[in-house]
Amino acid sequence: MTTPYSCRALYVHVPFCRTLCGYCDFYSEVLRTEAVGPLVDALLRELDGYAARRTLAFDTIYVGGGTPTVLPPGQLGRLLGGVRAYADAGEQLEFTVEANPATVTDEVAGVLAGAGVNRVSLGAQSFEPAELRVLERRHRPEQVGETVAICQRFGIQRISLDLIFGIPGQTLASWRRSLEAALALRPEHVSTYGLTYEAETPLRRQRDAGVVTPVDPDLEADMYELALDMMPAAGLAHYEVSNFARAGAECRHNLRYWHNEPYVGLGPAAAGFVDEVRYKNVADTAAYVQAIAAGRSPWGEHEQLPPERRARETAMLELRLASGIDRGRFTERYGVDPTRLFAEAVERHGAAGLLSVDADGIRLTRAGFLVADTVIADFL
Repeated sequence: MTTPYSCRALYVHVPFCRTLCGYCDFYSEVLRTEAVGPLVDALLRELDGYAARRTLAFDTIYVGGGTPTVLPPGQLGRLLGGVRAYADAGEQLEFTVEANPATVTDEVAGVLAGAGVNRVSLGAQSFEPAELRVLERRHRPEQVGETVAICQRFGIQRISLDLIFGIPGQTLASWRRSLEAALALRPEHVSTYGLTYEAETPLRRQRDAGVVTPVDPDLEADMYELALDMMPAAGLAHYEVSNFARAGAECRHNLRYWHNEPYVGLGPAAAGFVDEVRYKNVADTAAYVQAIAAGRSPWGEHEQLPPERRARETAMLELRLASGIDRGRFTERYGVDPTRLFAEAVERHGAAGLLSVDADGIRLTRAGFLVADTVIADFL
């Protein structure tokens, strides 16, 4: 007997890449063709396990990685068709697949379109060859536009571009050129991320050894503010710390994360949040596949969230949004007005001009977005 399942979002982690980038700390590994079939089997079997206990009807599906589009087309189609089978037929599905430039051939685009994928998130990162080399990205700048054109030719019009600022050697002028090049492709969505030197990454070791020099923090702030000015001027509103979109083109799947709503996560190292339990699968493809094949849970860690922790996480996540924390909705969910639960942080950061507070909500000001991590940490 299955029961209604309140979780409407599905994330699928495909860890394979052609090469590994020195700045990336997402769980990934170099593609091994012989490992693809067993992984796809395990992903679909893990999803079937959720379906055996609940009625699944997703209206957002996000396949990330890694680089899902490096999978052989037949296996990619099998995976996408398998997860698409659990979509809610009565709702408009947002079906996103991440890709790197030059990994979407006509054949791959045909597979994506045939499975119902209607949104591609493309890792452009920069349009400057020297900056791409620092990031160990293997594509050429012109391949971003070529990939966009292929997707659109196969009917996938919803394109999101990822860009990175704060790359060693990057200047405000070169960042402006990347923003202009991205906007010239008329994407409906752009994400701009400040480069971080994550622990245990090659780029972090290069920084620590003095091989690369981080961008000056004031220059990095100027880069962020340039995006805050240029994107809205081009019709893409700032709706989350790092994200801009045309009206109605916000990423619905990611909004689920930022509103701290439930979602199923499949695959090695994938995180999920179901039945008030936050979990993360084991970050090892072979161990993940073995666990699924043996009928064991692939969870590597999990925790049951107490109500106040859930409330604090929600506040922290919603503050990332330009709309901020909706006081009425928060009070209805958690039984307390957020201005009371976070009174000290609200008063201090409001007085400093970093938060705006009114009867409807609590939100970051422009100055607050520049130091968002510091402000948000006080709510958790």
